[in-house]
Amino acid sequence: MAATLWGRQRLEKTNGVLDLESSGNSREPMSARSEAGMAERRASGDPSSLGEIRGFAFDLDGTIWAGPTLLPGAAELVANLRGAGLGVVFASNQSRHGSALLARRLTAMGIDADDSDVVAAFDLVGDEILRRLGPLRVMPLGTSDLADLLESAGHKVLSIDEWAGAQAVVVGNDPLFDFGRLRAASRAVAAGAAFFAVNMDARFPVAEDQFDPGCGALAEAIAVASGVRPISIGKPNRPLFEVTIARLGHSAAEAAMVGDNLPSDIAGGRAAGMLTIWLDDRNNVPMPPEADLKVGSLKELHQLWLAQRRAHSPSSHLSGEPG
Repeated sequence: MAATLWGRQRLEKTNGVLDLESSGNSREPMSARSEAGMAERRASGDPSSLGEIRGFAFDLDGTIWAGPTLLPGAAELVANLRGAGLGVVFASNQSRHGSALLARRLTAMGIDADDSDVVAAFDLVGDEILRRLGPLRVMPLGTSDLADLLESAGHKVLSIDEWAGAQAVVVGNDPLFDFGRLRAASRAVAAGAAFFAVNMDARFPVAEDQFDPGCGALAEAIAVASGVRPISIGKPNRPLFEVTIARLGHSAAEAAMVGDNLPSDIAGGRAAGMLTIWLDDRNNVPMPPEADLKVGSLKELHQLWLAQRRAHSPSSHLSGEPG
């Protein structure tokens, strides 16, 4: 039987997807936006607050790129924001690889980036488990990079055949996921192993209008079989947004979150106190309550930002207007 952790009862206290406060060592809640500021930002989708933003966080999949291709206007927008002295960070729920690979990919596609420019949920999982429960015997379901990450964080990595000794199961996006891996993971969790998922995204975009099953789809299968909900590390949960805001070097009220995923990018950004900009090109979809602004493309966002930047700084001369 898998080793039972003291945190097991805490993991099962709440219904639905657990947040990161379901066991000890809770963090203090982030400061909420004032009601007045929130109302001003959200008034009829008014973009005027864009001119006050000092740092932008962008989702990657479906926002900056679609599979192997940058979305139109992405490179120009990022370059112009940086040229104006604003912070730019890429905040990703990536569950296959870490920030180093994502930064290399961005650079190869035309947006210069290093590891510090990318915050990936993948990179946070090992340290988050360590913070909550200490070093554990962990059975990962994911790429070889996930096993390496967990080992470097101080955990002992177990194979699928060693499921009975697992103190925790960690699910990433696993291209080798099959019935045997599902059986091992669900048995380990049902027997008492803590259950973590890098994110709960149902789909993993691989090209425009194409996807693989996401980390969340695999975690849900284990949850149904084991009867235990996972603790999710990535968006919309707080740790990734805390790191992102800190990386930008400004307060949450001075930061914007841009993304195409309403429940993770936008709802999570709003809960963190950021201005939220939903990227959605459907004209017949109204702006949801979680979003402060809705744009159909990065080019549209670029135009709005330039206009508001000029309004706030009439003497400024910005280059790189989108075509």
